[in-house]
Amino acid sequence: MSAEATNPATPGPVSGPAARWRARIDLRRLGRAALLGPTARDRLPDAIGHVVDAHRAHHPSADLDPLRRAYVLAESSHRGQMRKSGEPYITHPLAVTLILAELGAETTTLTASLLHDTVEDTDVTLDQVGEQFGAEVRYLVDGVTKLEKVDYGAAAEPETFRKMLVAAGSDVRVMSIKLADRLHNMRTLGVMRPEKQARIAKVTRDVLIPLAERLGVQALKTELEDLVFAILHPEEYEHTRELIVDNASRADDPLAEIADEVRGVLRDAGIPAEVVIRPRHFVSVHRVARKRGELRGADFGRLLVLVNEDADCYGVLGELHTCLTPVVSEFKDFIAVPKFNLYQSLHTAVARADGQVAEVLIRTHQMHKVAEAGVIALGNPYAPAPDDPADGERVDPTRPGWLSRLLDWQEAAPDTDTFWSTLREDLAQDREITVFRPDGGTLGLPEGATCVDAAYAQYGEDAHACIGARVNGRLATLSTVLRDGDTVQLLMGQDPASEPSREWLEHAHTPAARIAIQRWLATHPAREEAQESEEPSSAPRPTPEGSVARPVADVIVDQPGATVRLAGCCTPVPPDEVTGFAVRGGVVTVHRVECAAVGRMTNGGRAEVGVRWGDTTECRVTLLAESFGRPHLLADLTEAMALEGAEIVSATIEPPTQQRVRHTYTVQLPDAALLPALMRAMRNVPGVYDVSRTQPHPTDT
Repeated sequence: MSAEATNPATPGPVSGPAARWRARIDLRRLGRAALLGPTARDRLPDAIGHVVDAHRAHHPSADLDPLRRAYVLAESSHRGQMRKSGEPYITHPLAVTLILAELGAETTTLTASLLHDTVEDTDVTLDQVGEQFGAEVRYLVDGVTKLEKVDYGAAAEPETFRKMLVAAGSDVRVMSIKLADRLHNMRTLGVMRPEKQARIAKVTRDVLIPLAERLGVQALKTELEDLVFAILHPEEYEHTRELIVDNASRADDPLAEIADEVRGVLRDAGIPAEVVIRPRHFVSVHRVARKRGELRGADFGRLLVLVNEDADCYGVLGELHTCLTPVVSEFKDFIAVPKFNLYQSLHTAVARADGQVAEVLIRTHQMHKVAEAGVIALGNPYAPAPDDPADGERVDPTRPGWLSRLLDWQEAAPDTDTFWSTLREDLAQDREITVFRPDGGTLGLPEGATCVDAAYAQYGEDAHACIGARVNGRLATLSTVLRDGDTVQLLMGQDPASEPSREWLEHAHTPAARIAIQRWLATHPAREEAQESEEPSSAPRPTPEGSVARPVADVIVDQPGATVRLAGCCTPVPPDEVTGFAVRGGVVTVHRVECAAVGRMTNGGRAEVGVRWGDTTECRVTLLAESFGRPHLLADLTEAMALEGAEIVSATIEPPTQQRVRHTYTVQLPDAALLPALMRAMRNVPGVYDVSRTQPHPTDT
């Protein structure tokens, strides 16, 4: 089975500059060549001819000897091993290496890619790799081997994932190899059972596609998106495919006509430029269709204008806006302010008299290379400059800012569960804004960030003393959501006793801000309890006799006369194992025993109070459901909850982001034992991919 036969993302032949990013190889022919065995030292094995040709196109003077030796070792080590599709196993590392070679990876990365499965699946050791190919290749193979051991799913062990990601994060080339590895596996996934295809596709969607976006490797990200789309949403994929096929059969092509107009404008202006049509990939067409409804011919692709110099980009923009009708609202300048993943380009759109609108991307050839290949196009970011010999420390001046921030905040995460949940939230943020400081400096923040996030991004833990902000010259609260291009002046208090408010957590979206605030609250439990006592209780307070006016959960406490409060941090419900702690005013707060707050208070010398559930099993709990957007989803979800006996007390539906929707429900159950069945029923609703317990809103009663 060829990889091409199992790739649903390729509706037809691809031409123009985009073709070099859509490499395919005939695995049967490659398999026959691979079985020929080692060759003489004075020539390259036939099986890696494709890799060599692609590599020379980007690096004409590269030393090919490491590739030859790596292939010989990989082929002899994997000999006799077969893939599920029936090809010799060596075809897999060859295909992965070809993907990276087409994207312009340097020789060290390609050498490690050929060997990336040898330590995991054969008798080859890391020491042997290091002896034959050097410390850099050994480092990369070790990193990829560690990533192979990680389960990226919802049941992953957070501490294992944390260690592996941090190890890989110290060299972006490790993740580049992993992404190419996953792409080839996804291309050939058709030989596996449907349920396994779905599991792998979900892992790819939740972790690896966001990582590809972060690394700027759009060529890998877009194809992975289409492959996942075909597996998880086959009906919508098929509908999108039909739209693309129908458009391809049109007699007229408005996008081609607009492209000819653009070529004429630039030719008359004397600007040397290449104008090509970039067909949208399947997921992009699907998103445009959901946004605009009925699609027109120009919606199925975009125009790409490639020039030689940065200044020519703005020259092209001026000519297009002068000679054609610009859609001003579509203009974005990612050259002056690059995206967080190194992406640079000018975006605009031009309209024809008949209403057809064509989106236009303007960039240099080098910008285009980086836009497609991201960090892979940067070569070896750890190679010392000729006049600056390495001193043993690995320095990566090109490492994306998000990765540096990840490595910083993961060290401050108080526990592995916090790290895991924060990482998933961080990866879900696939857009970044740039805000300016009064001194002209910039801060990169995720879309939706507030002044609280800006404060911690600029000042670290000194931001505890922040008392306000000015946004674009006007006074603003710390909860103000920032927009791309805002100027933010943070106002710092002079009182050394200044401290963050618990409410700041509600307005913090970045890991750095949330973790810094949580650490402060954890080290100041007295202040945390005082704030907690001022907030509305998440459950009614029983009288000393233990009776409940409106029973939510009957709690018996081994402290006469105490008032009981269920802790909002962990929302305990029967039959959770619970413990209690006395706070001010004769109140005992009840926590789940695994709650992080329990460990903090116990370590701080606080005495536990015995508590246990009484006979009343009715409970109230807040659940977070995460889903893809689709028609009738809300009706199906609430019906499923009602069938399980849940009374919905309150519900909040957040606006969709990237076709994902977050639902928060506070529900009343007649018996807490029904909670697991309720959560299973919610997860079984088509489109829902996760359901978890969460902290109730302060307004819940």
